[in-house]
Amino acid sequence: MSLGNATDRYGAVAKTFHWITALGIFANLALGFAAEWAPRGTEGEIALKTALFSAHKTVGVAVFFVALLRILWALAQPKPAPLHPERRTETLTADTVHWLLYGSLVLVPLSGWIGHAASEGFARIWWPFGQSLPLVPKSSELAETAWTLHYVFMLVLVASIVLHVAGAVKHHVVDKDATLRRMLPGTTRAASPDGRHGIVLPFVLALAFWGVALAGGAAAGLFSGPEGGESAALEDVDSEWEVQDGTLAIVVQQMGSEVRGEFADWTADIAFTPSDEPGPAGEVTVQIAVPSLTLGSVTSEAKAPAYLAAEEHPTATFAAEILREADGWVADGTVTLKGQEAPVTMPFELTLDGDTAEMRGTATLDRRNYEVGQSMDSEDTVGFEIGVQVELTAVRASE
Repeated sequence: MSLGNATDRYGAVAKTFHWITALGIFANLALGFAAEWAPRGTEGEIALKTALFSAHKTVGVAVFFVALLRILWALAQPKPAPLHPERRTETLTADTVHWLLYGSLVLVPLSGWIGHAASEGFARIWWPFGQSLPLVPKSSELAETAWTLHYVFMLVLVASIVLHVAGAVKHHVVDKDATLRRMLPGTTRAASPDGRHGIVLPFVLALAFWGVALAGGAAAGLFSGPEGGESAALEDVDSEWEVQDGTLAIVVQQMGSEVRGEFADWTADIAFTPSDEPGPAGEVTVQIAVPSLTLGSVTSEAKAPAYLAAEEHPTATFAAEILREADGWVADGTVTLKGQEAPVTMPFELTLDGDTAEMRGTATLDRRNYEVGQSMDSEDTVGFEIGVQVELTAVRASE
């Protein structure tokens, strides 16, 4: 059997690409659905779910490269002519479905890969490369959009596969022609000498199909992002120092990778008198809206009852005394989270310029002190330590 195609048959290379791609698609669809439906209650269940998602992503990357090679080979080879060129609607449909398949073989894994690269945390790709991509920043918004596109393109791929398989079965069972046989091992020559495939119109129809799918996804609200729910209502503060700008972030070790997240909604009530002498210099109370947390691809899991329990315990508090020490500043107090209280000391750097203060501090919490992830009795899945990073600029309020 010849390696290349001819106008009346497929060659060995095209057939090999076809069946390797088909195997990869069906295996990866199975892995994806299994990963999505797998429970995540215990540490063992989370480890299995993570492994399934890692396998899904790894196979997806492999399918992406195989698809690229297949498309390049197809472009360089003649395509066997249709067996029934007189059936123009049927031939046009088949050519459109082929464009949908080729495009989806690139768009589905590529959108998933971009979503992975833009996300922080969860399942890694089992390759020595590909955890990040050029020109793809870490962004929860970009990741959410990419994952939504991945889902929509996956639906188009599934629809294309159903149409493709239905057409092959129809040709084999009803028409009893050689359409399916010429893609099987061996040499099967079958074509109409006058038949040819369309290019422009099928391609345009495929683009229109993707457009309709994306429009349908938008109409269904898939691109509006996950509903965050109502954030905790934080009380207004009448602070001596008003925060003008700042970030409150946490850093978690998850599956051996560092995942950084931020709370979008928090307040700081600061009473502070600058001093060059060691000793008390004021106090601070920080109220945090727990539901406002974004933590990469594990945001929803982090706010679940087993972890931060954002719905049942929507606020967290850090109340501390501000102390001047010989070598710097510390905020020495307690963090209350999920109804549990534990002491926390946060060293910080402070820069004063008249009535403007810039502060940068870090602290470490032990999640076990707050009954966060109690079922995770080891650090294999989620680390015990939670890093806290605070940066803010505050201005002394006018009297």
